[in-house]
Amino acid sequence: MRIKQITVKHLFGIFDHTINLNMEERITIIHGKNGFGKTSILQLVNGFFNLKYSDIRAIPFQKFTIIFDDKSFVDVVKASTSKNKKSNARPKINFNFTSSDQKEEPTFSPNLPDGKTISFPLSMIDDVIPGLDRVGAEKWIYTPTEEILDLEDIDERFGEYLTKQFQKEYKEYPDWLKKILDSINVRFIESQRLLDISNSAKIGRTIRMPMTLYSVASYSEDLAENIQTKLAEYGQLSQTLDRTFPARVVQKKESLTDDELREKIDQLERERNKLISAGLLKKDEDSNFQVKDSIDDSTRKLLSVYIEDVERKLNVFDDIYPKVELFKNIINKKYSFKSVTIDQGKGFIFTTEEGEVLSPTDLSSGEQHELVILYELLFKVKPNTLILIDEPEMSLHISWQQEFLKDLQEITKLSELDILMATHSPDIINDRWDLTVELEKPKQK
Repeated sequence: MRIKQITVKHLFGIFDHTINLNMEERITIIHGKNGFGKTSILQLVNGFFNLKYSDIRAIPFQKFTIIFDDKSFVDVVKASTSKNKKSNARPKINFNFTSSDQKEEPTFSPNLPDGKTISFPLSMIDDVIPGLDRVGAEKWIYTPTEEILDLEDIDERFGEYLTKQFQKEYKEYPDWLKKILDSINVRFIESQRLLDISNSAKIGRTIRMPMTLYSVASYSEDLAENIQTKLAEYGQLSQTLDRTFPARVVQKKESLTDDELREKIDQLERERNKLISAGLLKKDEDSNFQVKDSIDDSTRKLLSVYIEDVERKLNVFDDIYPKVELFKNIINKKYSFKSVTIDQGKGFIFTTEEGEVLSPTDLSSGEQHELVILYELLFKVKPNTLILIDEPEMSLHISWQQEFLKDLQEITKLSELDILMATHSPDIINDRWDLTVELEKPKQK
């Protein structure tokens, strides 16, 4: 299930926009002047798929429609508000779903906090979420960003870290909405992406202290964790194969020929060296050896099973290796006077030409923006995810902007991703205006 078209009516009370997604090349670029609603469109999509309904409610619009490739569609309609200007009531949002056979489902209205009542006790906020200091009866300051947050902000930003009994009840959602949310993953790479707010509060972190986590540092740790997970899988598989190795050698009926053995062993050695160079394996992993000119039958059986086992173990890295290599290649092609290597325990390490090791947070703003977007696209998404990117040009040199789309196309070859990005920059678009949807001025009445 994929999104084919997005429309929004009366955005900010004046704009009607239609975004047709490029279904073949899977990259669609929203281009337009400031104030035309590029970011708001991304926020509406993200708000629907990631349950950030307060974001939807905060954006002025009349109707927002998502059309899928099976011809079903969802209308997100903002209900009319009270005519009493003194009323503090916030508008409700209604979801209307029409299936591919044109059957209309009953309207669903998500239960939203109104800023005065909320579904969990206030004491949980103080006990579970670090970095928050109460500055009023129902107001907190988030010390890493110095933002003032109310109950609704707390629910939207940190609700996933609160205990399950106080979270929004997914079981109450209609089946059609569950199916859509299960079928389509959406990840939003926002313009404010250098500070990793989502990881600044996790269940289990109860120490109340200001926490400022930079995405580049957080992602370096994340990569190390991903590699350790793969190494654990590699080690567990190795133990399993080692235990059954003697029995499988005895039971082996057909063996590889001498020439096949030599070719396979050479191929495996090349694969192992690639993984070592990528930083995924260490040099002492399995010693290299040469096959003698003449091999007896028992040795031939033993080596045949050995080759099968090594192939299975190295296949553990089939998913992560091309991503690591592309990550390194793009970074090392662009960054001046420094290079990146991958370490199993530390993630990515930057080294200057003089051999000085740099912290990821020592990188320039543009280098950090490039790294964060690249890492998000390679390591933080599942296949067939819709990626929303807001202002990818931020802090990037013109030459980097002109290369961005080509890098994006290389990344989409590894995983089938749909990209919807909003940009001011013609250099990001470069010569691919055929991928662009230009937001237009409202028609004169």
